[in-house]
Amino acid sequence: MKCKDCPRMCKINRNSRAGFCGFKDKIVVAKIIENFMWEEPCISGEKGSLAIFFSGCNLKCNFCQNYKISFTNKGKEFSPKEFNNFLSQFNQKKYSCIEFISPTQFSSLLVEALRDFKKEIPLVWNSGGYETPSTIKKISKFVNVFLPDFKYSENVLSKSFSGADNYFYYASKSIKQMRKLKPKEIFNNEILTEGVLIRHLVLPGFLENSKKVLAFISKKIKNPFISLMSQFTPTPYSSIKRKIYPLEYKIILNYAKNLNLFRGYFQELDSANESFIPSF
Repeated sequence: MKCKDCPRMCKINRNSRAGFCGFKDKIVVAKIIENFMWEEPCISGEKGSLAIFFSGCNLKCNFCQNYKISFTNKGKEFSPKEFNNFLSQFNQKKYSCIEFISPTQFSSLLVEALRDFKKEIPLVWNSGGYETPSTIKKISKFVNVFLPDFKYSENVLSKSFSGADNYFYYASKSIKQMRKLKPKEIFNNEILTEGVLIRHLVLPGFLENSKKVLAFISKKIKNPFISLMSQFTPTPYSSIKRKIYPLEYKIILNYAKNLNLFRGYFQELDSANESFIPSF
């Protein structure tokens, strides 16, 4: 089957060779962190998530805080059946949710793996937003919460930083599809059990990009639930070499408020710290 899991549309038969993402027909997990507490309160809760970090990424952002796994293909391989069995070994009562982090490149394999999985807690799809509406529809049968990034409104930035000159086209359509499939947020004991939480990381020096992303969310997403982040931290591979200035973030916060984007989370500037980057 020719792969069309993501907007790269490489159409490579991953049964015989690796696709654009660098992976064949196995799910590859780089790391699992139990009781992971570094997400928004409605995701982490008091127990933290069962955070499953998948190897690689279909974006390869040069400022990725998880670059040690997103730029490599290292990890433990699972067939869909093996992954189902592995996931079933965890006591789900110990966590607020199961969180799939950067799962897009394994979408079809994960659909197969989750068909018979007995889920007791919400499953969160934490992705870069660079997905197709058809993939979102396919995975939505098994996902309770979509947690997408909405990184770029400008193609020149998405091409420069992530090698994807069609990011906005696909992210905007996919996030609209997420909202169509999960039209409202449902909470249970302050844990998000159904819905869409849209993340946006403010990039230092690129405030117009953030303004356009927020304006789109305000106009095109019904009753949006957002997470505005100030945590940009340069990595050794990042082409942006500084953190965000307080004034820059204040400008974007005020812009969001003027758009009536009040539902959600707004990070403090002290989140831009290397200690917030998981060690791999």
